Amino acid sequence: MESVIAEELSQPYPTSVRLVGVKIRDCGEVKKLGAAAASLRCGDRVLLELDGEVTYGVVYTEPYPTPFIPPMRAMKSILRKASAEDAALIGRLERLSQEASAYCRAKAIEFKLRLKLVEVYGAMQRRQLTFLYTADERIDFRDLVRDLARRFGGRIEMRQVGAREEARRLGGIDTCGLVLCCASFLTDIKPVTVKQARSLGLPVEDPRLLGVCGRLKCCLMFEMMEAHGTSSHVQRLITPTKSNPFTPPSLPS
Repeated sequence: MESVIAEELSQPYPTSVRLVGVKIRDCGEVKKLGAAAASLRCGDRVLLELDGEVTYGVVYTEPYPTPFIPPMRAMKSILRKASAEDAALIGRLERLSQEASAYCRAKAIEFKLRLKLVEVYGAMQRRQLTFLYTADERIDFRDLVRDLARRFGGRIEMRQVGAREEARRLGGIDTCGLVLCCASFLTDIKPVTVKQARSLGLPVEDPRLLGVCGRLKCCLMFEMMEAHGTSSHVQRLITPTKSNPFTPPSLPS
């Protein structure tokens, strides 16, 4: 492993990267991914890796070049453009997800389960449906899972996510008028805590500091960075792809 890391760090930075805007499973905000050498147009389906498994995305912004300026992150790249066979499978998964979402909501009401579905999606490499949900309390969904398994077959996974993860997946516009940081460009979400916000003298009771998820806004970490400069505490919030430091040129006063 050490030799692999050393070899990666010895490679020079690229002068530019080719990016493409993709909505993962046609949901949420447009993400910037490496386009590799694929010829893509808006509406094309592509395959990509997410959370250790292969899934799909839909192209919303055609590939374009952009300079690579350290220490910007090396973006994840798509695996390839979807073939005709892949596209047929994706179409079936999209229809199955819509049907499973409506069925799950109806059954949750029937079983009196207080949960909110965030997303339902099928796996491309095995028979599995994943149901992402939020809930304010612990839920016994064993009867629901058995019902879903009988209806759709295969493995059923119920995965609870928090309010921040819900916002990151669904996207939206915050009070600043911009797309949510967590949904657009943040890759490692390490939110500022109430204790940290108070140390900056911020009025944590002010609702304007809360994002659409109801938690302290992720952009407050930039307040932390400005307050602490380049301290090691702040450096852990945003880490460059490679370990060698990059010192930007000093600006004229």
